[in-house]
Amino acid sequence: MPGLGVIVNVAAVLLGTGIGLVVGRFISKGMERAIIQAQGIAVIVVGLAGAIPALQQLSARPGLLGRYALLVFVGSLIIGTLAGEALRIERRLEQLGNRLRNFVGGGAEHTVTEGFMTASLIFCVGAMTVLGSIQDGLGQPNTLFVKALLDGTISIFLASSLGFGVALSVIPILVLQGGIALLSGLVGAVVPSAVLVAIEAVGGALIAAVGINLLFDDANIPVGNMLPALFVALGVVWILL
Repeated sequence: MPGLGVIVNVAAVLLGTGIGLVVGRFISKGMERAIIQAQGIAVIVVGLAGAIPALQQLSARPGLLGRYALLVFVGSLIIGTLAGEALRIERRLEQLGNRLRNFVGGGAEHTVTEGFMTASLIFCVGAMTVLGSIQDGLGQPNTLFVKALLDGTISIFLASSLGFGVALSVIPILVLQGGIALLSGLVGAVVPSAVLVAIEAVGGALIAAVGINLLFDDANIPVGNMLPALFVALGVVWILL
């Protein structure tokens, strides 16, 4: 069911906020870090579970695509990352977040607004938002299910310190992720299946990179700069069909 992942993501944030308002402040920093690391392992597994079977499907296809599937996969990641680095996508996302935060003061009277803005930036600005919403629109909500688990857990900690405003972040989640999922569902009807498989292969690798960032404190993989790899894979595979 297209859009199911978005609905689950919204429900997880609301549930996490409710829990955070009640018991979140009693969770220690050590327990918080342990939970994030466990989630990192889960995200890596989910990403690889999507990327490897998709790559195998591409390799099994006849013609040039099947023969050079691995090269297409690696090339898409490299070329896409180079394009993302040139466009400085990750840096622009960070600048956007900083600009939005500057509109929010540090005083107590801004708690609701700060909770809304902080949660919205965390939940809506990132590779999993784009990748998961695209897949959800194509009827594959698994990535957004994982994102829902992450967002729900994070919302517990945010709500414990920033309050009810965290729950309001479901509005941009619905608008942004729902919009991407809707567009993906409309476009997916005319896109060849092999192209969708290629997007899943590259997307799975990027999801695994998100998991690595969660698992290791010193990991700083610029996943945002890798997003153009999706479009490179789309174009190359379509040409080779």
